[in-house]
Amino acid sequence: MLIDGITTEQIPASDRGLHYGDGLFETIAVAASRPRLWERHMARLAEGERRLGLPPLPRDLLWSEAESLISGAQQGVLKILHTRGSGGRGYRSPTPASTRRILSFHPWPEFPRYWFREGIELRLCDTRLGINPALAGIKHLCRLEQVLARNEWDDPAIPEGVMLDIEGRVIEGTQSNLFLLKNGGLITPDLSRCGVAGVMRGLVLESARALGIDCLIRDLGVDELGTADGVFICNSLIGIVLVARFAAHKFDPKLIPSELVETVRQRAFGQRDATLLSSG
Repeated sequence: MLIDGITTEQIPASDRGLHYGDGLFETIAVAASRPRLWERHMARLAEGERRLGLPPLPRDLLWSEAESLISGAQQGVLKILHTRGSGGRGYRSPTPASTRRILSFHPWPEFPRYWFREGIELRLCDTRLGINPALAGIKHLCRLEQVLARNEWDDPAIPEGVMLDIEGRVIEGTQSNLFLLKNGGLITPDLSRCGVAGVMRGLVLESARALGIDCLIRDLGVDELGTADGVFICNSLIGIVLVARFAAHKFDPKLIPSELVETVRQRAFGQRDATLLSSG
């Protein structure tokens, strides 16, 4: 782990990221010894820095430190945190802010192969997402809603849950974005009020449009999940994972266009074979 370029696992107890969640983070897949979708992650980090008023981290420095952390590793997970640093008690930000960067590298999680071959089951979470357009889309450190939602169940056969906002609209998974296939086109929830605009979500939309697949971003009711032809989730580590079941509804994972799945995997990880992302 590198904290402001120093190999250590200790940060001051006064860090505002610890006290207030005052900061941002990015979780980046490393494949073939390279951070994947780096520019997309940096673009989202830049948007978060702009929204929170954080001085931008030097991108060449981040790249250099990331390379040093992952040196010699074929695969893994790189995490970057940018906090406002230490600033004493109280919500008002210190002026000037002395921000803190934290980079860590972690083993690659082993995803079961059946996720990619047969699809997964989703459940509906009770915990709702609050509406706050000022924070919508960015990956800020305040993730307690997702923590509460993910702790609602411990069945390993159900790896993900669907989260609604407080007005009942479908927004996302606890750690993924959601897509529906209907009448040959894709629908994904509007994230202008809350939720995280995943880099993989952006890649899926871009790839689908390039393949001539219609894409709609709009409000989505939970009842519409049951009328979809197909469903899949995505994030920067899993790429695309197909959904076979949600509540009483069953879906045929084979209906999701294989060309889209393969294109996204190739662009995201430099590979088409999902078994390379998974365990036995």
